[in-house]
Amino acid sequence: MSKDEYLITDAPLKALTVFAMPLILGSFFQQVYNMADSIIVGQFVGSSALAAVGACAALTNVFICVALGAGVGAGVLVSRYFGAKEYDKMKTIVSTSLISFLLLSICLGIIGFCFSRWMLRVLQTPDDIMDTAVLYLRVYFVGFPFLFMYNILSSMFTSIGESKIPLGFLIFSSAFNIGLDYRMVAGLGLGVFGAALATLIAQGISAVLSLLLFLSRMKRYQGSFRRFDRQELQSMLRIAVPSVLQQSTVSVGMMIVQAVVNPFGTQALAGYAATMRVENVFSLIFVSIGNAVSPFVSQNLGAKKKERIRKGYRAALVLDACFALLAFLIIESLHTRISALFLGRDGTELAYRVSGEYMKWLGYFFLFMGIKMATDGVLRGLGKMCPFLIANLVNLAVALLFAPRFGIAFVWLAVPAGWFANFLISYIALRKAWPAIKMQV
Repeated sequence: MSKDEYLITDAPLKALTVFAMPLILGSFFQQVYNMADSIIVGQFVGSSALAAVGACAALTNVFICVALGAGVGAGVLVSRYFGAKEYDKMKTIVSTSLISFLLLSICLGIIGFCFSRWMLRVLQTPDDIMDTAVLYLRVYFVGFPFLFMYNILSSMFTSIGESKIPLGFLIFSSAFNIGLDYRMVAGLGLGVFGAALATLIAQGISAVLSLLLFLSRMKRYQGSFRRFDRQELQSMLRIAVPSVLQQSTVSVGMMIVQAVVNPFGTQALAGYAATMRVENVFSLIFVSIGNAVSPFVSQNLGAKKKERIRKGYRAALVLDACFALLAFLIIESLHTRISALFLGRDGTELAYRVSGEYMKWLGYFFLFMGIKMATDGVLRGLGKMCPFLIANLVNLAVALLFAPRFGIAFVWLAVPAGWFANFLISYIALRKAWPAIKMQV
């Protein structure tokens, strides 16, 4: 067996841990991009500038999740063909995905650039930070194709068991981004524009290097392939579209919550933005574990080792429980210091109160999110997208119902309530799928 095939040969807990840890670390460094912007802007420009960056965060996270979902959806088929050693089909779906998603990312970038101000107005962004937020968002959308392609390539690497390579690129680009952030914001005094420009440059370099390395890695696998195949594109979209919705619903729910927070003013938004950065760090850990489960399930499905799927799911739940406990302990003991890291000395009592109360509440609910993501990962790996899609639409509906009803005092109830509702539906669908998997062994 090739060393790349450990997901179908090693003990499930060991294989999934080895595979998931680089993804988890990668998710952390992915958020370092955004956290560096927020911390440096908050410390050297002020809380109003932090609020402007925070006003864009929910929107940018939605677009990031579109890229993540597209990559994970395509990666399911790549993993299945890789596990079955059908390298010609694997390379065809890789080429088809890269071409399709490059065109999509350019279109989304143009749409986002043109409608930046309109989207921020829909979210009721305060007028005193509107121009700054629009500037930040437009620079972000200029670099969106680089971000999109980097995330697609990262998913392709992980689909063939190479989860350490994306981690290496993320560490490099995060460190580079922090250095540029500090130079442009603190050194050159470019403010929010400098923070956005630094992120664009770091993402562009990472995307180009990832593409060159991935094309080189594909030469290991022999087989003729087509550059673009409509049938494979349709197969990929059947998985990718629900996956995009799944990855996006958390961020869309957060965007709805932010629309409730924005009318309470700049300082309330600054407090919410500080906590949202922390929430993103921990939530992406569980997203990463769920994303690791999909290639594990898909590779073992392709290799006809279906008995390993249930064991892999249990291993993912163990990882989720460990990280949920870690998140709870960190937030409960350090929430005030974490808020101060973002808000700085000019943060008001309202900003610190919103940040602290939201952060403490979330700590109790991360376990539900972890179980939800692991369950969704199994369903996605099996290609069972209908219950998967329904569950995530329910997640979004809960956010729509709760956020406007309770206002800022209980606004943080909406997101974890959505996680729990999503989990219940996904888990019922998974329980129904177990007998069918067993019969096929």
